[in-house]
Amino acid sequence: MIRKIIQIDEEKCNGCGACAEACHEEAIGMVNGKAKLLRDDYCDGLGDCLPTCPTGAISFVEREAAAYDEKAVQENMRKKNRMNSPSVGVHAGCPGSRMQRIQHSQESAPSAPMQAELQLRQWPCQIKLVPVGAPYFEGAKLLIAADCSAYAYARMHEDFMRGKVTLIGCPKLDNVDYSEKLTQIIQNNNIQSVTIVQMEVPCCGGLELAAKKALQASGKFIPWQVVTISIDGKILE
Repeated sequence: MIRKIIQIDEEKCNGCGACAEACHEEAIGMVNGKAKLLRDDYCDGLGDCLPTCPTGAISFVEREAAAYDEKAVQENMRKKNRMNSPSVGVHAGCPGSRMQRIQHSQESAPSAPMQAELQLRQWPCQIKLVPVGAPYFEGAKLLIAADCSAYAYARMHEDFMRGKVTLIGCPKLDNVDYSEKLTQIIQNNNIQSVTIVQMEVPCCGGLELAAKKALQASGKFIPWQVVTISIDGKILE
């Protein structure tokens, strides 16, 4: 049958594995460091993988393809669940972007009173790599921070990251619009609040703009605030 289905451009694919994480049906897998559509009948054609791709390697095409087989997908997922421990996530992409929670033990915590306690509780933390449906988003307070902010502001962990799920990005370096990804995160999870920490430099305004667009597009009324850090490490009013 002729139907809409995804197509992956291997030349553009950077092997990050974000699309494989986002594909709930496991139609996409990583083969020799590149994303591949493994089975046509596992692809529902809805394109959850599209906004996660940082390089734009995924697109829709209409071609001859097997019909989406929901029963086969569900059976495959049941097999995967039986094979894998509930505490260990299945990850087919880059090991560095595997979704995981972080728990800091007492032994690894700094002992000196002037040292800060680490507050990053999940991985990955880059906006473009984080899975939209990650379980740690449910009921979370969201921190969307410029990646420079932790270097400019010494108390980033204590003052902003504590008790929050942290996402970082740089609109200038990534050269992407984060708003669509952030909209999906806010729409699909019970986010309690949003804090945006940006630098005073002009390019950081893209981070605040993307967050605002996402909040508006989500249709939800969520408390939010913007904090601006100067390049010499001060909070600007």
